[in-house]
Amino acid sequence: MERLVVIWCLGLLEEGPRGEEARRFARVLARAGELCPWVHPIRLGVGALPARGPARFFGGEEAVVARLAAVIGALDEVANLDDLEDVDKVGEEVKIGVADGLFAAMLAARSELIVPPGGTADFLAPWSVATLARPDLAVTLQRLGVTTLGQFAALPAANVSDRFGADAAACHAVARGESGELAGLRDRAIARRLRVARGEDPDRQPDAPPPPSQPGFFGGASEADARAARSIVRVQERLGIEAVLIGRLRGGRDPAGQSVLVPWGSPDPDGTPSPSGAAGAPWPGRLPPPAPTDVLQAPRRAELVDAEDNAMVVSGRGLLTAPIDRLSVDGGPWEKVVAWAGPWPVTERWWSVRRRRARLQVVTDEGVARLLCSERGRWWVEALYD
Repeated sequence: MERLVVIWCLGLLEEGPRGEEARRFARVLARAGELCPWVHPIRLGVGALPARGPARFFGGEEAVVARLAAVIGALDEVANLDDLEDVDKVGEEVKIGVADGLFAAMLAARSELIVPPGGTADFLAPWSVATLARPDLAVTLQRLGVTTLGQFAALPAANVSDRFGADAAACHAVARGESGELAGLRDRAIARRLRVARGEDPDRQPDAPPPPSQPGFFGGASEADARAARSIVRVQERLGIEAVLIGRLRGGRDPAGQSVLVPWGSPDPDGTPSPSGAAGAPWPGRLPPPAPTDVLQAPRRAELVDAEDNAMVVSGRGLLTAPIDRLSVDGGPWEKVVAWAGPWPVTERWWSVRRRRARLQVVTDEGVARLLCSERGRWWVEALYD
């Protein structure tokens, strides 16, 4: 069994919606790689490297752990100097351990221990069978009174294989210290995710030649795109992840809420919203296409009246009280309304503070199309159409 050093980053084990954890973990691996070029990711927040070579070079496993803690802790100093909020206290969240085999090394990292060579079985003995990440097997063993890995390891190997199957037999070998790998420990997609976080082409193999300088006829990334991505990553490392933002569509009823700015490199959420913004929910009351071309950051006050100068009102049934005649925006001149569509009533937050709104599309005789919103008896211009 190979002896491994495992780096366990407590705050980076799960990725948030902005994707900063992958970027931070990529920097942790990069700093560890300066000490040992063979470091590789196991899953998000967990990296490993062989212990034998670095231990010989630096004079022991204790020295390797100390040097790794120092270089990773230096990320905190960089964060303080450059005001990188997304690298806040990385070193304090990292634990390092050494043991024979990946499974034991990961548990050793969680405990910040260096398990002596050949001592894997004794180290694993007090751990719960639940650490095998086999819920069904753990429940069955606990019903039989087998609650620890030591008790599990004491069972005859042939009986475990016959009673529980091949996967349980593999777990049994790990508990006995005869095997270091366990199915499910490694995330096969993490390498690709980290390449994206570093601004690299995720589909390019590490030893593959660079892509052509120009994109293909049907698209594809070019070397210029890769260079731009690397530049963006450097900007984010220097100024913080919020320094480079990209627009992303999401579901919603409000035109202003159907787009959001997220840090460049953030993972796409499951069910990425379509251009219509309808993914993941029916969104009753959402405007029909086409979408507005210019959504105002600050809505503009409007007045809407009928032919007798009465203010237009949307009734409780979602209907206009009379045909629309004229529109005035921000107290400006009146414009004749030649066409309109709607209204589309929207009722939200019925479980707390009830909010009722209605939207209306209008076109004036000057050829200007606007999206209006009515709420609490007042009209506002929310967006414009080409």
